[in-house]
Amino acid sequence: MRDWRAIFILLTLAVLFSGCTTRDRDHRILISVADQSMELYHKTRLIGRFLVSTSKFGLGDRPGSRETPLGRMEVAKKIGAGAPLGAVFKSRRQTGEILRPDAPGRDPIVTRIIWLKGLQSQNRNAFGRCIYIHGTPEERYLGHPASFGCIRMRSSDVKAVFDIVGLGASVDVIPGPLPDTPKPMVLASTVPPAAPVVARASLATPIPAASPAAPMPAASPAPTPGTGSAVAIRSAAVSTR
Repeated sequence: MRDWRAIFILLTLAVLFSGCTTRDRDHRILISVADQSMELYHKTRLIGRFLVSTSKFGLGDRPGSRETPLGRMEVAKKIGAGAPLGAVFKSRRQTGEILRPDAPGRDPIVTRIIWLKGLQSQNRNAFGRCIYIHGTPEERYLGHPASFGCIRMRSSDVKAVFDIVGLGASVDVIPGPLPDTPKPMVLASTVPPAAPVVARASLATPIPAASPAAPMPAASPAPTPGTGSAVAIRSAAVSTR
């Protein structure tokens, strides 16, 4: 009798603990509809900024509206770990097809799926509406509203975010612009800088004095900054989940 009781207790504990997963309280995703951009934070530190596309049908949470919901949500499920970039998903299952970016005439979900659950009355239908953060082959439209309700990302970007955030990580979608936060300085970015930055001369390099007999040379124009963008994942400093 005691043996059966002990077995029952162990089985009950096993079921309880199997349903317990460590929730990600360290990472936060902030999405701006106005900027069509996403920021990824580790606690209060910005670690990445990415171009996205929200819905071309506007904002809302009404079933069938194809709108992007606003407010606080969380990462409820992660689907597609290990899939190659461009892997096509249908009904959250890989089809075996792989698309290159901007493949003509194709617009499926690709690479990764981060399924969101609404935590407020204004987005309570998000999970049932299958609102995802996911990869898109239509990368040429990123930076502009182009989705059917989800948040679209470049395949390489959604993989990076997928590999960092865990279940329970918070996701906020705001209608206004992103806060004026210093941009990370590790990798090349997907969002162009807000204003050109001109490099300063190194203070360690001595500046030769001008000859009194010769006129001062005209100042050369500042170099035109590049059009490259900046994102960044400082993976060594971030605990990957």
